[in-house]
Amino acid sequence: MRNELGCLDQFEANGKTYHFYSLEKLARKHSAVKTLPYSLKILLENQLRHEDGLNVTERDVESLVNWDPKATPDQEISFTPARVVLQDFTGVPAIVDLAAMRDAMKNLGGEASRINPLSPAELVIDHSVQVDNYGRADALDLNNRIEFQRNKERYAFLRWGQGAFDNFKVVPPNTGIVHQVNLEHLSRVVFGEEVDGELLSWPDTVVGTDSHTTMINGLGILGWGVGGIEAEAAMLGQPISMLVPQVIGFKLSGKLKEGTTATDLVLTITDILRDKGVVGKFVEFFGDGLSHLPLADRATIGNMSPEFGSTCAIFPIDAETIRYLKLSGRDEDRLALVEAYARAQGMWREDGDADPVYTDVIELDLGDIVPSLAGPKRPQDRVLLSEADSAFRHEAVKFTTDRDAAHNAEESRLEGEGGGTAVGSRLPPGCAEVNYKDQDFLLKDGAVVIAAITSCTNTSNPAVMLGAGLLARNAREKGLTVKPWVKTSLAPGSKVVTDYLESAGLLDDLEALGFYTVGYGCTTCIGNSGPLPEPIHEGIKERDLVVCSVLSGNRNFEGRIHPDIKMNYLASPPLVVAYAIAGRMDTNLVDEPLGEDPDGNPVYLKDIWPSSIEIQEFIQKNVSSDMFKKSYANVFEGDDRWKSMDTPTGEMFAWNDDSTYVQNPPYFEGMTMDPAPVQDIEGARVLAKLADSVTTDHISPAGSIQPDSPAGQYLQAHGVQPADFNSYGSRRGNHEVMMRGTFANVRIRNQIAPGTEGGFTTYFPEDEVMPIYDAAMKYQADGTPLVVIAGKEYGSGSSRDWAAKGTRLLGIKGVICESFERIHRSNLVGMGVLPLNFLEGDTPDSLGLDGTETYSITGLGDGTARQVDVTATRSNGETVSFKARVRLDTPKEVEYYRHGGILHYVLRQMAGGDPGKAQKAA
Repeated sequence: MRNELGCLDQFEANGKTYHFYSLEKLARKHSAVKTLPYSLKILLENQLRHEDGLNVTERDVESLVNWDPKATPDQEISFTPARVVLQDFTGVPAIVDLAAMRDAMKNLGGEASRINPLSPAELVIDHSVQVDNYGRADALDLNNRIEFQRNKERYAFLRWGQGAFDNFKVVPPNTGIVHQVNLEHLSRVVFGEEVDGELLSWPDTVVGTDSHTTMINGLGILGWGVGGIEAEAAMLGQPISMLVPQVIGFKLSGKLKEGTTATDLVLTITDILRDKGVVGKFVEFFGDGLSHLPLADRATIGNMSPEFGSTCAIFPIDAETIRYLKLSGRDEDRLALVEAYARAQGMWREDGDADPVYTDVIELDLGDIVPSLAGPKRPQDRVLLSEADSAFRHEAVKFTTDRDAAHNAEESRLEGEGGGTAVGSRLPPGCAEVNYKDQDFLLKDGAVVIAAITSCTNTSNPAVMLGAGLLARNAREKGLTVKPWVKTSLAPGSKVVTDYLESAGLLDDLEALGFYTVGYGCTTCIGNSGPLPEPIHEGIKERDLVVCSVLSGNRNFEGRIHPDIKMNYLASPPLVVAYAIAGRMDTNLVDEPLGEDPDGNPVYLKDIWPSSIEIQEFIQKNVSSDMFKKSYANVFEGDDRWKSMDTPTGEMFAWNDDSTYVQNPPYFEGMTMDPAPVQDIEGARVLAKLADSVTTDHISPAGSIQPDSPAGQYLQAHGVQPADFNSYGSRRGNHEVMMRGTFANVRIRNQIAPGTEGGFTTYFPEDEVMPIYDAAMKYQADGTPLVVIAGKEYGSGSSRDWAAKGTRLLGIKGVICESFERIHRSNLVGMGVLPLNFLEGDTPDSLGLDGTETYSITGLGDGTARQVDVTATRSNGETVSFKARVRLDTPKEVEYYRHGGILHYVLRQMAGGDPGKAQKAA
């Protein structure tokens, strides 16, 4: 263990002596260390432990010791996370890339076996289950059976990886959601392992291939979501380059009042922080209000960090942390180590502690929180429950105005011709007659057709889950039922949820209202909502209805939940049940009845809402440590379906050219040991010109695959029937499918293909409208490079590596936009795509750019230039010249870009035997 800065110290825990890099010792020389935010103390310890004069220098340590909270971040440091966590949608392509790197390493003359995760890497399969079956007792088994049938190739590949790679474990399907498994079992909080013959202790830190990795911030663990590309590099020992961040302190006081939930709190915080603007910053919670905030609520807040745009949203270690660790089944040694380390390191929180120094401070009294939802298309669009009906009507007009005008015009035309009433037009617009399950009903605008208790945000928080169960019990006692057009589903975050719902006797009540367990995974929130019943689907389609979903998730972007649904709302699990009963969004749940009891008396939401005291009593009686211990006793073994799978073996993966799930990606074709010089981009065409707030859901393939899409046509050409398409997410290991689905979201609007919606563009100079994939292939055949032009917040949302990988494979060399979301910009660099920003005051519109121009981007030099010259040439020969800011933000990112991407950089290092190739967690 190095001790160049003289900070090694020791403490006692469990009768053992642990060494650690002491911030208290450093503070004797630099008093400012004591007032650093908790999150920066973790970063500072990371720098002290990894200081080697090469990747981490004394200057890097000093940049944190002398942190200026008001300064614009400009100091680069290298952060080495202790571990990596993956989910299967983003994890499969990461392991595919590692397998491909073994092939490439062999081709470069190196040892393929050197390609292994060097930090602990754990993958949880949770994104593949879909809600094909629901509202029945055997829905879980049926969905799991279909899941294994659809995904057997992927699962066999992951089992091969678990055997082929060292330091890599897989949590099989039907276990839980990755972030909840991470919270309940995988997280260490504090490490204590032998290094150089001595016990060394350090904070648990993590990066994950899902943006909601930040859920672990609730446990005091510093971590965030990265793209699969960056995660792969971290697994291979590469430190993550980052700028020393600004830290926003969020001071909490008071406690939540009766009738409010953690969901209401987190939607309020999301609204506040989006308005504040915290992209690229750390957010840290402090204040005496934390003493009234359970760990599950803290994790709920941490989970939503991507929704308000911060890198992390972290809470310090305190007595509540230890209580949760004990509840979730951690052993006494772990509890003692965590507390002893946190106290010795000055990272333990107590009420009355002096406040750290922050860049800025926001204050919130928990007693001010009121019931809320968010929608209809962004998590930050908070709506008060009392105003949700009017807010829906206001937003719905955007969808109904043209439709209703067309309907009325057609009626007038037919009447003028003497043709009477149009077929089917006896119904007003926004209404359809439906027969389903022997019931006739009118399906109208505003109908809630999906009500899903789903996603990692809430579905393992006992307060809201038991609250939903109690509300269901109360509703059932009042004789209330769910409307027949509502597709109901329950997808718990872990099996522990089922245990405590059963223990409390509330699972029967949820099931009586149709909320049967459909899977233990991330379902509706990621678009795995499954099909709507055919009569419901046909009614929506034929009458162009504006219908809604209500889900307890964290994402409600356009086109994400279901292609039939135009408006999506985030809500707490109890409200999900309430809206399933009401069946409509255009009803005021505060003032209007949900329904009537058997005697015809109105029943209001307040009549069935459980009290906070009752919920807490149910938690105390029904949630136990034994449940966690039983659930995770054999977490890596899997069920009989998992154990009985045929699994390939061997150091190298045997690629199957006929597979439509796993293919050897082309990233390393023709790769040599020396990278080619950086070149200017000349004669580029615009593949897409996009507006503000284009998310990675718009860019990356996600959700269902349509038969008439390029990806659907590819699969059918390879003998796959539409019923077996599965989702884009499940096929992320096949680049042929994924590149065809890039920029193919059904709601994306490409401004150079006016009048279209979905993945279309105009191919120049022929001015022919066609699918984006088809145009990209024609441009590649022509040797024409491509660019994307966009507005603000380009690439917001999930850390989807395929949003960058697909961009690269389509031949896009650069993206020019007004601003990027952090993760996607990093991913573009990781794939060798140049990210550029318009200078302050410039926009595509102000510059008169319409996307029909030909672009040249010059002056990049060796990649270190901070600005480039861009010239856009119109078809008439006129030119528009402007400068753009190069967003290669650190020297390391310049190196990645020079090498053509982060994987190429790492592979060349490892193949060349670079002694600095690996930085182990300790």
